[in-house]
Amino acid sequence: MKQKIFTLLLISAIGLVSCRKDKIEQNINQYDDSQIQNYISANGITGMQKDASPLDSPGIYYKIIMPGDVASTPLDYPDQVSFVFTLRSLDGKYTAIDTIQNHHEDFLGHLTNDALPYGLQIALRNIVKYKGASARLIIPSHLAYGVSGYGTGSSQNANSKIAGNQSLDYYVHVIENYPKYDKQVIKNNFDISTYSYVQNPLDSTDYYYYKILTPGSGTSVITSASSFTATYTGSLLNGTVFDGSYNGANISPSLIVTSLVPGVQEALQNNVRVGTKISMIIPSSRGYGNTTSGSIPINSVLRFTFLIVSVTP
Repeated sequence: MKQKIFTLLLISAIGLVSCRKDKIEQNINQYDDSQIQNYISANGITGMQKDASPLDSPGIYYKIIMPGDVASTPLDYPDQVSFVFTLRSLDGKYTAIDTIQNHHEDFLGHLTNDALPYGLQIALRNIVKYKGASARLIIPSHLAYGVSGYGTGSSQNANSKIAGNQSLDYYVHVIENYPKYDKQVIKNNFDISTYSYVQNPLDSTDYYYYKILTPGSGTSVITSASSFTATYTGSLLNGTVFDGSYNGANISPSLIVTSLVPGVQEALQNNVRVGTKISMIIPSSRGYGNTTSGSIPINSVLRFTFLIVSVTP
């Protein structure tokens, strides 16, 4: 009886060994590549190339959309880089696709310190290379967030966490000239056909758009020395309201003109009096620039609507 049991165990062990010989285990690089190729095929994505450089970005798939300023010096890790981006995980459970919201700026070599993937950092240096360039990048998971993923909560809940071993589909645009970029973003996201355009003749970066919604009837105009009360709303071009505390029946406390961002100061001083309702669109350079304020991303175009209630000279 013991001999029969031993024989059966031996046959089973031989069978398992034989099965293992027929099965080829993938390493993480091979797994990522297979997942990326399946994703490209399933989504009908064309024009992607696999980076095969001897540098440190093997396995990244990419498509250059705009080459940027190729006559300039290529980006390197000590350089300050500013870009907008969209992001999708290949399983579709994590998406961040609003370039109005997704702004980033830092030294290129510090992007991983900002919790961005290592693969994105090296792709900007080795593949995208130039300011003004844009590209689609698929970052393999071993160059992204690896087996642990990123975020809190469950990866089964949409947009709460990037699951482990998920490769990432990025669109990235490296900004070369924000005043020029902002103008295009404004035109792409807002109907400015009824707005007036004002530009400083001595500075092409100093401009804004405005529209008088209701003319003022008062005699008190706003100057650089004025303070005033108003109802107002501040929002991004995607409609996200970042300042709505005084957008209805609530009237603001007294506001000092010179305490406001430069673009708002200029639009108020030149165009309004008591009773005026004005809509204005302010480029990032005349807003908060490359700093943030509350929930406002860096380098954001701002839209404000003000109804002037009172003015104190």
